[in-house]
Amino acid sequence: MSKSLAATGRETLVRVILPGVLGQILTGLRLAIGISWIVLVPCEMLGVQAGLGYFILDTRDRLAYGELVAVVLVIGVIGYLLDLLARRLALALRGG
Repeated sequence: MSKSLAATGRETLVRVILPGVLGQILTGLRLAIGISWIVLVPCEMLGVQAGLGYFILDTRDRLAYGELVAVVLVIGVIGYLLDLLARRLALALRGG
């Protein structure tokens, strides 16, 4: 339809194609953030001296279970905030 209205290739991309796939792109972004967060923390448990994953192992070794629970809660809150940011970005880009 855009060609019948004499739209250029760029106009078709910006006004037809990108708005049509924006929902899928933003859903993919949210999934990628979640998966990267799930992978990041366990990776910090392997061979590093800092990070939340390392702190979990350190608190376990010291039997500081109160701190361990606090770190797990911090990980959950950060994950929630990252997802919230991605959802707000999606709403802003969709114009809502």
